[in-house]
Order: sequence, then structure tokens, then C-alpha cells
Amino acid sequence: MKIKIDIDINVNKVVKYMVGADLLFTGSWSFIQPIFSIFVIKDIAGATIITAGVAAALYWIVKSLLQIPVANFLDKTDGEKDDFYALVFSVTLAAFAAFSFMLVKNIWSLFVVQMLYAIAMAFYIPSWSGIFSRHLDAKRFAFDWSLDSTAIGLTAFVTSLVGSVMAQWIGFQAVFLVVGAFSLMSAMLLYFAPNVFLPKQTSNKEAPIALKDHSSPTNVG
Repeated sequence: MKIKIDIDINVNKVVKYMVGADLLFTGSWSFIQPIFSIFVIKDIAGATIITAGVAAALYWIVKSLLQIPVANFLDKTDGEKDDFYALVFSVTLAAFAAFSFMLVKNIWSLFVVQMLYAIAMAFYIPSWSGIFSRHLDAKRFAFDWSLDSTAIGLTAFVTSLVGSVMAQWIGFQAVFLVVGAFSLMSAMLLYFAPNVFLPKQTSNKEAPIALKDHSSPTNVG
């Protein structure tokens, strides 16, 4: 018995850009995840295993409490422009947080940078998910979401290994520099392609730019 597997990987332009941006951003932070606790204990004066745990807990509580109000605001605001700029803001702030890790020398500065990263992710998750969800390809919802998850997973496979080697051979500062650079690349990918996400102005010069309605995705269904 023969089994034929035919996978169509064609997706719309917005999904391609969103997956690319997510690959650069989320995938790059996988450089840090395997080595973060070691960095805290080894490079920060007075830090212990508990310090690493508190830093992680601080990230999760700030992100979890903030992202619901952010998501609620984005959903209640007409159009997709707010989502787009929230997304660009979040990735830019995350890049700043990555670079800031290079300057962390004590426990309190670690906590401050962790909160900056948490705020960035609290804006990233709702804005990225909102845009991506409204532009899913018709009848290919599972594939589009899986495509993003697979891209992130394969990238994390590489970056987790590379990040560990870099930290061992070059040092933690080099890892944070790379993560910040990739986060900025993700922000630039979004920032310099606004027409992909925001509708263009109509031929009538006096007509305002019509933004897509949150409640009426044209690509879904």
C-alpha cells in the first residue's frame, strides 16, 4: 500500500512576514533560554539559584498581568494599525532588553531588565497573535499555525545549541548582542513593510486610509 503525502506550503504574504518576524524574534531568544540561569549565578554578584527563580517568576507575573489589558485594548480599538505599532514597539523594546542584559551587574538591575522583557512580551503576544489570526489562509488554519510553530522549533533547535557554545567560548555578552541584533532585524522587517499589514490609501486622495475591521477578517473562512 502506497501512502502519498502532498504538502502545499504556499501561504499568503502577511502570514509569510509574520512567520519570518516570529522566527527572527522568538527564535533568537532561544539563544538565551538554556544559559540564563547559569548567567545569573555566574555573572551577577550575590546571585543564587533562588535569584534565577525569582527573575523567571517576575517575568511571568508581569507578562501575565499586563497582556490581558493590552489585548483588550487592541480588540476594542478599530483597525489594525494599533496592533501593528504595538508589535513594532514590543520587538524594539525586547531588543533594548537584550542589549541591557550586557550591562547587568547586580540583582536589582537584573530584575529591571526582566520586567522590560516581560512588558515587551505582554505587547508582542496579543499584537502578533491578533494580526496573524486575522490573516490566516482560508481552510488552512491548522497549517498556518503549525508552520509558525515548526519554524520557531527548528530555529530554537539551532540557536539553543549555538547559544550554549557561544556562551562557553566567547561569553554571555556575545549571546546578548546577537539576540538584540536579531530582535532589531525582526523589528526592521516589520517596520519597513507597513503596506503588507496596513491597507494602502484609496485612489481618492481625499478619502482616508481604510483600516481593516477587527471583527471582519477578509481572509478567514
